[in-house]
Amino acid sequence: MTADLKGPARRKADRVETKRMLGPDAQVDDKALIIGPDHPARTDPFLVLSEDWFSAPGFEWHPHRGVETVTTVLDGVLEHGDNAGHAGALEPGDVQWMTAGRGIIHRELAYRNEHAHTLQLWVNLPAAAKLVGTRYQDIRAAGRPAAVAAGTRIDVISGPAGELTGPALNHWPISGAIVTVEPGAALDYDIPARHRAFGYVLSGRAVIAGRPVRAGQVAWSDPVDVAGGDSVLQLSAPGQDDVTRIMLYSGQPIGEPVVLGGPFVMNSEAEIEAAFADFRRGRFGDVPTAMRL
Repeated sequence: MTADLKGPARRKADRVETKRMLGPDAQVDDKALIIGPDHPARTDPFLVLSEDWFSAPGFEWHPHRGVETVTTVLDGVLEHGDNAGHAGALEPGDVQWMTAGRGIIHRELAYRNEHAHTLQLWVNLPAAAKLVGTRYQDIRAAGRPAAVAAGTRIDVISGPAGELTGPALNHWPISGAIVTVEPGAALDYDIPARHRAFGYVLSGRAVIAGRPVRAGQVAWSDPVDVAGGDSVLQLSAPGQDDVTRIMLYSGQPIGEPVVLGGPFVMNSEAEIEAAFADFRRGRFGDVPTAMRL
C-alpha cells in the first residue's frame, strides 16, 4: 500500500482468522486460542492471545522470562500474585501488564475459586530488553483515559490515541485500546504506518478496513509503506442490536529470531536452556508461600 498524498494511508485487513476452541484441561474449564505461536513472523511483535474460563485450580505458581503478558479481565474476578511481593484482584475491564524480563514467578487464579474469564496477550521483547527488571502494572478500567465521540469510545490502555496516551509503560512501542462502536457508527483509528495491528472482536459485528468481522474473529493489518509514517484503520459497526467492542493492539515488528520454550521466550535455544537452568537454580527467586486473598 502506498500513501495518499492528500492524507494518511488507508490500511487494509490482510487476513481474518477465527479463534480455535481447545476445550478444558487440568487448569481451566475452557480455553480458546486466538493468536497462535506457530508463525511468529506473521504476528510480530505479538506472540499469543488466549482466552480462558476458569474456576479452580487456575494458573498456580509458574515462571516467565523474556516476554510481557497483558491480561484483560472480561468477567469474574482475577486474583494475582508474584514473588516480587505484588498481590491483588482485578475486576471486569481491568488490565494487568506484566514484564517478566529476566525472570518472575507468578500465579493467576479465580478469586475464591469462583469464576474468571480472561484474555492474555503475550508481547515479545527485543533482545536488548529480554533481561530487563520485572514489573507489574495494574491498569484499572476506571482510571484509564477515554476518547468519546459520536457513537464511539476509545478506552486507551497503551500508547497514543489522538490527544490521549494510555498509562501502560513499554519496553517496545505498543499501542492498545478497547474500542466501542454503537450500531451504525464509524471511526478512523490512527495507527503508525510501521506498526502491525490486530483487532479482535469481543462482541457484536464489525467492518474492519472494509472486511466483515464477527465476535470471536481477529483481523490483521500488516505494516504499510508510506513516506509520512501515518495510517488509519477504518472501523464501523453495521446496524444491529448489539454494541460492537474491539480489542485493538498495534506494535512495530521486532524482526528478530523467536524461540519459545514453555513459559520462556528468547532468541535462541541456548537462551531457553539457560532460562530453565536459572529457574532450577533459584535465580528467579523463591516460589512464594503466600496465602490466598
